[in-house]
Amino acid sequence: METHRLVLPEDLNHYGFLFGGRLLRWVDEASWIAASLDFPACRFVTIGMDEVVFRHSVRDGTILSIRSEQQQVGSTSVTYEVTVCLGKAGDGDPIFTTRITFVNVNEHGEKVIIGT
Repeated sequence: METHRLVLPEDLNHYGFLFGGRLLRWVDEASWIAASLDFPACRFVTIGMDEVVFRHSVRDGTILSIRSEQQQVGSTSVTYEVTVCLGKAGDGDPIFTTRITFVNVNEHGEKVIIGT
């Protein structure tokens, strides 16, 4: 799944660059949506992100492409590879990549098998 975000002034720190936490929020949200579309009967929560390294700074008015691709499915969890690029088409150099893992839980927060 691919989505796009426009960086606005409220997304910037006091130096005029995108807050890292804001980008992490967008990555988490986009990947959760991808997982929820792939497994509509599941109730996913984020359990982890791999390496978090920002390769380039981002300024106001930048369009970001966020691509989440399913990588691995376990009995209770699913992992997505996430790539964030500058530009509308997502063809630029990645500014951020990570793997994010979600676990399927029941209403009590206990792990349950995917698909049930």
